[in-house]
Amino acid sequence: MTLQFRLRAVSLHTIEGSVSYDFESDLTVLEGPTGVGKTTLLELIKYGFAAGEPRLASVATEAVNDIAVDIVIGGNQYLITRSLDTAKSKNIRIVDKRTGERLPDLSVDGESSLNSFLLAKLGLPDDIKAPAQKGKSSKPGSRVTFGDIFKFVYIPQYAINRDIADSREGYYDPKRKAVFELLFKLTDPEILGMQSRVNVLNGEIDDADSHLNTILDFLRDSNTSSREDVEQSLRDAAAEQESARGELNSLREELDPVIDRQTQTYRDLLTDAERSLAEARATAQDLTRERDEIVLEEKRVRADCARLERMRDAGARLANIEFSVCPRCMQSLSNRPVEKDRCRLCLQLDPVSPERAADSYELQQLEMQLIEMNTQREATGQQLEEARRAIIDRQSLVQHLTETLETRTSQRVTPRLQAFSDASDRMATARTRLENFEAALQQWDRVEDIAAKVRGLRSEQERLKTNIATRKAALVVHKNSVFARIEEEFRRTVENLNIATVESVGFDRENYLPVINGKVFTKTLMSGGGSMTATQIAYWTSLMTVARQTDSRYPSMLIIDGPRLALNTATETCAAIYKRLFKGVSEDPGTVQFLVSDNELPDDYEGEFARIKFDYQHPTVATIRHPGEGQVDVIASADE
Repeated sequence: MTLQFRLRAVSLHTIEGSVSYDFESDLTVLEGPTGVGKTTLLELIKYGFAAGEPRLASVATEAVNDIAVDIVIGGNQYLITRSLDTAKSKNIRIVDKRTGERLPDLSVDGESSLNSFLLAKLGLPDDIKAPAQKGKSSKPGSRVTFGDIFKFVYIPQYAINRDIADSREGYYDPKRKAVFELLFKLTDPEILGMQSRVNVLNGEIDDADSHLNTILDFLRDSNTSSREDVEQSLRDAAAEQESARGELNSLREELDPVIDRQTQTYRDLLTDAERSLAEARATAQDLTRERDEIVLEEKRVRADCARLERMRDAGARLANIEFSVCPRCMQSLSNRPVEKDRCRLCLQLDPVSPERAADSYELQQLEMQLIEMNTQREATGQQLEEARRAIIDRQSLVQHLTETLETRTSQRVTPRLQAFSDASDRMATARTRLENFEAALQQWDRVEDIAAKVRGLRSEQERLKTNIATRKAALVVHKNSVFARIEEEFRRTVENLNIATVESVGFDRENYLPVINGKVFTKTLMSGGGSMTATQIAYWTSLMTVARQTDSRYPSMLIIDGPRLALNTATETCAAIYKRLFKGVSEDPGTVQFLVSDNELPDDYEGEFARIKFDYQHPTVATIRHPGEGQVDVIASADE
């Protein structure tokens, strides 16, 4: 039995009002000329299910606010509403039609998504991966979504004469085959999960092997071909290090007595001599500075004496001058009476006696300072000479003591120091080699860890492969039965459709695709798009028939847009297509639902099914006036 998945109604809420269409019949045909919006309605249904990117006409994007899909799935009935407004399109509103309860809103993406909700209703988890089952892929596979399952429900007009569920897209092949197997129960999510893990393990094993080979190449380049070689070299380096350490300790014990008391005395004397030399040099510097200061001060005092001498000479010279006229007003002074001991010019007492020739007190003091400074300079000069002789003596002593110590060191200490240096070098070399071998040993430990990891990964992979093979073996009988039924039903359907250019048909059990004239569908170039379209109708109706007759998860709805695309309406194939569609729903009424979009029906065909007719005055989006024939872009040709 197929899984109940039935479309009850579709409502379009537009800017001018609402339009609703009921689909109560098992077979409903949307009939009308090109451009009235039949494909737009089907693409809006796809949009409502968030089943991939729809191809929407401008009337949908500009005039339709919401699309509401009334769907029965797995015994439950839900009203799914989605807005076409960009800001609101990610939010999905759901109402349980049986109870009238408004369920929590879902998102297009994320954890609480419509995809997860619909997959759960189909009895499938939302984390199924579709891994590649051929070759040595390291990818876990893409996630299977409701949109992938919807490719087995909706056959759009823009693909009906070219492709089957994107089978010509090589990248999509693993997912298409995984969905086919899930729908016909030829596999289960657990098997796909194990296969996904097997593929991931391929990558992990390759990465680990690559890392392992890189380390092994490094170890081979370092001349450590095995762990045993590294361990032996490590022991040799450790022994060399201990030998060098023992020699160093022995030399250190031998070297200590060599540094005897006399040598130590010489070193103490040298230290004292160097300190005394430094003190003598400091004293000489101080005396030199003091002598220079005395010389400068002596020059200053002599300058003061000279200044006083010049003043005294000038005074004596001026004292003998007798003014006859006033130097200011130039009046004669000769007739003016002047008292004794007074100045002839200013008439004040004259303190200077021309007859007194005694030296001034200040000049005497300066001369005494000069005598004292001369005495200090001579004493400082003597001390400076003594300091310089002391420097020469200390330098000679330091040189003698240094030469004596160097002689004793070269004769008694240096040979042992050379041996000490050689032993230190050997110890450092041994320590470096030891560190290198320890690092190499760590790399060998890493090699063992990685090798163990690889063995564990391979063991897990083999265990998974065994489990996969066991579980697949249990499905072989069911698988062969399903394939045989599909092939027989497909052959019978093709014969009844009387498709031109088709001489032989079959079913590829590896790719799950039709075989036409000995070639798989993806490699077949059928002359005329009509033959390709008719072959697709035969394929999809055959799958639906077999799914209905066997235990499957196949959704019970099939939407076909343009079943007679590129076919002459007068051919027998056109009528045969509708006979096959009617037969598909009439064999077991109520179990499957076909929704078909077509330009017109064959004239001689009559059947019990629902017909919804459209024209340019009554398009699918009836609330919006149609611009007229040829005035709109046709979706089917937009991609061509």
